[in-house]
Amino acid sequence: MRSIGEMAQESGLSVSALRFYDRAGVLGPAWVDPVSGYRWYEPEQLGEARVLARLRRAGMPLADIRLVLAGWSGSDTDLVLTLLQAHLRRLEAGLSDARGEFSALRALLDHRENPMSSLRTAPARLSLSASGLAAALDAVRFAVSTDPELPMLGGVLFDIEGDGLQVVATDRYRMAVGRTATVGYGDRRVRVVVPTPLVDAMRALLSGDEPVRLTVDGDRVTLEAGARQTAGQCLDHDFPDYRRLLQLPAGRRALVDVPDFRKALETGPVRVGEVREQDGVSCDLTVLGVADDGTVTVRADGDDDLGRVAVNRAFLLEALASGGDDRLILDFGAPTAPVAIRRPGDEDTFSILMPVRLED
Repeated sequence: MRSIGEMAQESGLSVSALRFYDRAGVLGPAWVDPVSGYRWYEPEQLGEARVLARLRRAGMPLADIRLVLAGWSGSDTDLVLTLLQAHLRRLEAGLSDARGEFSALRALLDHRENPMSSLRTAPARLSLSASGLAAALDAVRFAVSTDPELPMLGGVLFDIEGDGLQVVATDRYRMAVGRTATVGYGDRRVRVVVPTPLVDAMRALLSGDEPVRLTVDGDRVTLEAGARQTAGQCLDHDFPDYRRLLQLPAGRRALVDVPDFRKALETGPVRVGEVREQDGVSCDLTVLGVADDGTVTVRADGDDDLGRVAVNRAFLLEALASGGDDRLILDFGAPTAPVAIRRPGDEDTFSILMPVRLED
């Protein structure tokens, strides 16, 4: 007999998914301990669980999965083959429809004027404190994308307007925003995307509180710190309109002690499983819950509370580290809304983390 944990490890289904499929009547345990409620599986059920894992990864509807498993061990495989072929045809039809819609969207993009191009042509020269720029870059550097398929996200947006410089980075699953005050610049907005190597070179120049000078001239950006300077070309891509992505729904706010919360994350329950929403890469998930009194807890796997929020644990730990404070604020909306991590008393520097849809 295999425990539910062993079954999960060997089948590719998470413990939570096994519980879900048990409740759904798709794959139940051979025996449940009447005292502890713990589930146990027969060895031959491992094959069914592996089949179920493949069907789930292929996106087959639950009703069809039931029939496939019911006919899997029989001598007549016609029903199973028919269901597999029917699902494949649905996927192919869906892909064809998606290609048609994407083709229409590309045509719309080709005929649309690009309002961002004019924002990158005006030169800007401004002064700012080394410590302020260093803190802003430290707050966002962790969220820069490393995906070669998305070169426009492989840097930090420098958004200059009025008396402030906003720096922004995102890899789609998280976004970080930092801000620092500037001196000597007008109200016209200038935006450029600074590539990651140049961002790191800038950060290496920043020490102390002395003023530094930032110059953006066309597609070239230069940072001068005393007698030292670093310069380079900006990315030839436009950054998405991050301000639209910051319109989060209202929810509950919780103040956490970062060292204690980090310990709870590192030692608390973890869900390990496939995460389709993050390019099919498996990651450790932490399920969070917020009590009415604002207390944030790490929830146990299989907890059926509808208010829980699942996040990539490594991403959350990085966001806490970049927060630069021993106490941080977590803003929770709906389970499908991003989680915001903020510094108390500082609404200009924060990060948001996309939740992960739980399998059940």
